[in-house]
Amino acid sequence: MSEEPATVIIIDDDNAVRDSLGSLLRSVGLRVSLHHSVQDFLETKLPEGPCCLVLDIRLPGQSGLDLQDTLCKSNIGLPIIFISGHGDIPMSVRAMKGGAFGFLEKPVRDQELLDAVHAAIERDKQRIQDESDVADIRTRYETLTPREREVMTLVIAGRLNKQIAAELGVSEITVKVHRGQAMRKMGTRSLAELVRMAGKLKLPAAAATNPLSHTKV
Repeated sequence: MSEEPATVIIIDDDNAVRDSLGSLLRSVGLRVSLHHSVQDFLETKLPEGPCCLVLDIRLPGQSGLDLQDTLCKSNIGLPIIFISGHGDIPMSVRAMKGGAFGFLEKPVRDQELLDAVHAAIERDKQRIQDESDVADIRTRYETLTPREREVMTLVIAGRLNKQIAAELGVSEITVKVHRGQAMRKMGTRSLAELVRMAGKLKLPAAAATNPLSHTKV
């Protein structure tokens, strides 16, 4: 499948600035989506594929910082590059603390903007890939039986087969079978990879859920 082209979303109430930035970004082969306000942007569907947002920090109605808060609360990890015509340090600090990718002052230099946009798009590509990986791992995890999940949790916590057998009240051979099945279904033969997968799924630690986690066998 071909990769979706990248899109830069520009929100600025200054028509001249908005059109100028759009022309610059189109000239290097990027798609652009232009908006004059936060409300105008919120009424449209996010483009498919990697994106980044070039956002004026001061806007009529909802400000750029308001939009940043809204996206954060909605768990939308769109990289944001703020632009401002004012050297407002408190605003820039708030923006960066809120996870902004960058903060540029107007008039924005062409190369400075292009560099920031390309870096932000690369970050969004990685986010998309990470989300795809997690979805794939979750699909595999959901094929495990409840017992296989229990064994997997104890395996990634560092338990030996004989310790797992004692904690679950089963034979060591049974543990080996469940462990092998879990690793086969997860698509790995490596304990390190299994631990990495569990970390991406944010599975609870065995010690937090099993009162016998320190039992000596």
